[in-house]
Amino acid sequence: MNTLEKIVSWAKRRGFIFSSSEIYGGLGGVYDFGPYGVELKNNLKKFWWKRFVEERDDIVGLDSAVLMNQMVWKASGHEADFKDPLVECKKCHRRFKAEDVGFGIKGKDQKPKIKCPECGGELTEPRQFNLMLKTYIGPVEDSAAMTYLRPETAQGMFVDFKQILETSRKKIPFGIAQVGKSFRNEITPGNFIYRMREFEIAEIEYFVRPGEDDKWFDRWLLEWQNFFIELGINKTDIKLHEHPKKNLAHYSKKTVDLLYNFPFGWQELAGVADRTDYDLRQHQRFSGKDLQYFDQERNKKYTPYVIEPTLGIERAILAILISAFEEVKGGRTKTTESTKEEEIVLHLHPALAPVKVAVLPLVKKLSDIAKDIYQMIKKEWVAEYDEDGTIGRRYRRQDEIGTPFCITIDFDTLKDKKVTIRDRDTMKQERVEINQLIEAISKKLAL
Repeated sequence: MNTLEKIVSWAKRRGFIFSSSEIYGGLGGVYDFGPYGVELKNNLKKFWWKRFVEERDDIVGLDSAVLMNQMVWKASGHEADFKDPLVECKKCHRRFKAEDVGFGIKGKDQKPKIKCPECGGELTEPRQFNLMLKTYIGPVEDSAAMTYLRPETAQGMFVDFKQILETSRKKIPFGIAQVGKSFRNEITPGNFIYRMREFEIAEIEYFVRPGEDDKWFDRWLLEWQNFFIELGINKTDIKLHEHPKKNLAHYSKKTVDLLYNFPFGWQELAGVADRTDYDLRQHQRFSGKDLQYFDQERNKKYTPYVIEPTLGIERAILAILISAFEEVKGGRTKTTESTKEEEIVLHLHPALAPVKVAVLPLVKKLSDIAKDIYQMIKKEWVAEYDEDGTIGRRYRRQDEIGTPFCITIDFDTLKDKKVTIRDRDTMKQERVEINQLIEAISKKLAL
């Protein structure tokens, strides 16, 4: 079993990620995040928001709607250009992205006949397939009522640009940040939560003066790299890939992807794009509204250029899990019942861990004082209480979900009013007075 298969199995077993609608056979490319998974996901979004919105003076937040006027997608170019080349097997009728089965980028470089990877049948010529999911507003399903589930969050930031500019009183350079659901009718979703049909994007549209975009592009590319390293992803597992000019999206002057070394190869994790003034100009032309910026310092109006750092939340979670996932043959402690067992340790950054602290009485007789300590801890952080099984097995359960600290209550606690804090990664144990416990854990979580 390879690393990805192990993580898929572990994620389901430990309540992190499930197939959506599984009792009905599931739905391809759509997943549910369970009790621990949703905590991890929310923690990642909070960490990102704190880092790029709360700690900065030049970025404000937005939560724009999933449903937008159809004209937004006409103006942005998505209705005409947001497409992938698709091929279909004439025998089994499975469909594939042309580039995934060897037709080359965008399906243009067709080579000698390529066979269906499923049945070996003959494939059709590539044809364009729009990735946006259609829906209708109101009771009548006609072209006038049609719109799309947004394939990205960016357009909400562009169409609200002028209102945000006026209400926030920001001056260029400044950015708008957003985390939200997006939808793409992927031809071949796969590799667990890597390529999905419903997913979340965290991105920033950073508005700059024309001519200063190259400088800001480099700054944001470095910010994006540092963010992933800060989350605990090894620097050697990330590399940069600049898109060749011929493969750039219709709005892009320059795009650089951050590739991660997934078990299925080097694949896109996040990216930074120079969208120039394309989007604001398009929306100004289609809406008839003035979306230019008046630069008081220069006493002139212009359409800002936009640098767009973006990342997929689920892809980031997958990379984080792969980086944090460790199998230890025979277990890590003497309390392990069988040396033949394998222990899983999830070395998550403490800020991302679904459970920050676990409270474990050595035996059930100590449950009264242990539950009092648990209630005290629970007011500060997401915590768990566990008194079932041996202390060794309970440590293992917490290691497996990434809990950074376990607090053990033993018989000495009744005498000295102290508990033991165990560190997940080092397994070092420290004796701390109960009345100093909150302060001690706060310092450890801040490291």
